[in-house]
Amino acid sequence: MQMPEASPTPAVDPDPQIASRPVLRLEDLEAMALKNNPTLAQADAGIRAAEGRRIQAGLFPNPTVGYFVEEFVFRSPGESAEHGVFVEQTFPLGGKLGKSRRIFAREKEQAELIAEAQKMRVLNSVRLLYYEALGAQRLVDLRVYLAGLTREATEITRQLHNVGQADTPDQLEIEIETQRAEIDLLRAQNDREEVWRALGAMVNNPELKPSRLEGSLEVNQTALDEDQIMSSLLRESPEIRVAQAGAERARAVLARARAQKIPDLSVSGGLAYNFERFEPLVPTIGNQRKGMEGRLQVGVNVPIFNRNQGGIAAAEAELGIAERELQRLQLTLRTRVGSSLRAYRNALQMTEKYRTEVIPRARAGYEMYLSNFRQMAAAYPQVLIAQRTLFQVEVEYARALIQLRQTGVGLRGFLLTGGLDSVGRPGESTEGIKLRSPNEATGESDRP
Repeated sequence: MQMPEASPTPAVDPDPQIASRPVLRLEDLEAMALKNNPTLAQADAGIRAAEGRRIQAGLFPNPTVGYFVEEFVFRSPGESAEHGVFVEQTFPLGGKLGKSRRIFAREKEQAELIAEAQKMRVLNSVRLLYYEALGAQRLVDLRVYLAGLTREATEITRQLHNVGQADTPDQLEIEIETQRAEIDLLRAQNDREEVWRALGAMVNNPELKPSRLEGSLEVNQTALDEDQIMSSLLRESPEIRVAQAGAERARAVLARARAQKIPDLSVSGGLAYNFERFEPLVPTIGNQRKGMEGRLQVGVNVPIFNRNQGGIAAAEAELGIAERELQRLQLTLRTRVGSSLRAYRNALQMTEKYRTEVIPRARAGYEMYLSNFRQMAAAYPQVLIAQRTLFQVEVEYARALIQLRQTGVGLRGFLLTGGLDSVGRPGESTEGIKLRSPNEATGESDRP
């Protein structure tokens, strides 16, 4: 009579199509996302829109060209109307055009930084989902193997029961354990499907199906230099740089508001033909038509009542808001970095403990009970308990590896995620990361 093996055998995935599909690398998924993710095209369009506004803001006002007629009605008998053309041009003074260009130059800079941040969000989101998919596949493999063991144990217990070496309660218990293992396997498969659907959406490929992934969750992860990460994030984070550009834009708006009170110069000139005749006082020109006449008009808008007081006050307030937003974002990032570093430390310590102590002990206990059972020195329920403990710690270890990988991605990627979130616009807050918890990463199937 064959007894269950203590060492795992290669798991056979119940979905045979997965093995037939090409193996995917993280680089393949990243390339798909950079090519297809719609938010990146949105971010690029935002840069072009900002450049268009910058160009438009610096254009000189168009001149006004027109025709005029004077003394058209209510003329004295014999008098004729005066007809002419004119050109009118406004000349902005106080550097208004240059200051307007600087506003939208800062806005374009913001748009470029937002696009850079969005690219990082997309890549980070793909990496998070990639490690989720690796973890989900690992959990499926564990559940496949456990389900195979319980089915084998059910058959062995049935044979033992037939020869009177196992009690009916033992047989019922192992049958229940087999059904639980089958249910856990189904839930693990559903979790894997969910992760791959999210991954397909992130790379804008709804036809993407679960495949084998190149890579492993288990790589050498070391403790991070927390001070270096904190200073690097506060110095180089795209979110901080966007907020800094927003403050510079607010300063440019204030400078433009202060220049608004400087009046523009309005110049109008024209030519007209006067049909009136000179008085016959001068014999040489008497009774001749006056002919072509020129005119010139120069004026400014005198800022007596409206000196843009309200606009300046509003711009000063907006600058204060932008500067406080930068401070708020720096404090928020400190908090988020602290939380992520704590999660990383916890996951690193957990994985090390599980790898070096917990799993070896659980495996040793399972092998001892299995050996005793083979020697008829232990009941099979004891083997089941040890087996359940071993696989539970294997599941917990896999979940800790997922969290370790995810928090590492977040910390190295400036805490940016949300690759399908709406792209921010210049002036909007762009903060945001929510690392999915291990439960969210792999579903609720593997809770103790």
